[in-house]
Amino acid sequence: MVNPISQNNQLKKGLYLVPTPIGNLKDISLRSVEILKDSDYIVCEDTRVSKKLLDKYDINTALISNHKFNEVSNLSKIIDLLKNNKIVSIISDAGTPCISDPGAILVNECWRQNINVIPVPGPSAVTAAVSASGFNEKYLFYGFFSKKKNELKQELERLSNINFSFVFFVSPKKINKLIPYLKYYFYDRKILICREISKYYEELIRADLAKLEEFKFEPKGELTLVISEKNIKKKSQNLSESDKRIINMIIKKLSVREITDLISQISKTPKKKVYDYCLKLKNEK
Repeated sequence: MVNPISQNNQLKKGLYLVPTPIGNLKDISLRSVEILKDSDYIVCEDTRVSKKLLDKYDINTALISNHKFNEVSNLSKIIDLLKNNKIVSIISDAGTPCISDPGAILVNECWRQNINVIPVPGPSAVTAAVSASGFNEKYLFYGFFSKKKNELKQELERLSNINFSFVFFVSPKKINKLIPYLKYYFYDRKILICREISKYYEELIRADLAKLEEFKFEPKGELTLVISEKNIKKKSQNLSESDKRIINMIIKKLSVREITDLISQISKTPKKKVYDYCLKLKNEK
């Protein structure tokens, strides 16, 4: 079977989205190293950061600095290279390009101009954090929160009604300001805070959000937060003794249906259990 990415050991022409390690430089894949070596150009956020990784693996490909302040002005230059059958890879400082990092503008232009876009699997703080959380694997990745307080509240209010796990990126400078909001909107959920994933001082903190305390000192390194799905408590299958006492007190004053509706509002017992108990009392009397 012919490899759709390469033929006769030749890379397919186009733009390669190459993930880079999120902390430990050994986490890069063999395929990623080969692609970066065989590329004509590597588009990167910060050349100083990228050089540390590229030097380690003897990758001497020409670099093009591409960050949020110049990615629009760079666009025509990079597209021209790709149209001239140059192999171009794009990397971010850490992790997968275009995931809360520059790159989406270039990718969208490649699609418009019918230029191949080839994603390469690799390191991601998102999947690493979710895998360690133990929460529901049905998750939504949200990225960074809004900087404006009113927009932040609206975002959290909307998300709090969705029963999925969530993944957020948070600056260490903002985590303590954010914790009270998370506790308010997700008070009945759990949280996993991942700091310095794959690095020497890696730290994972898992707790009930209601009990989460602010950091005494500003943590170092970007944080990845995973918030669990809603904690939906199962209804008790049996009436509590307190519920039975209430029913006995009002059984002669209200109808069975009225009592059932009343108790179901203050108890987690299924309506049928309440209804059956009321009928039993009515028949005994």
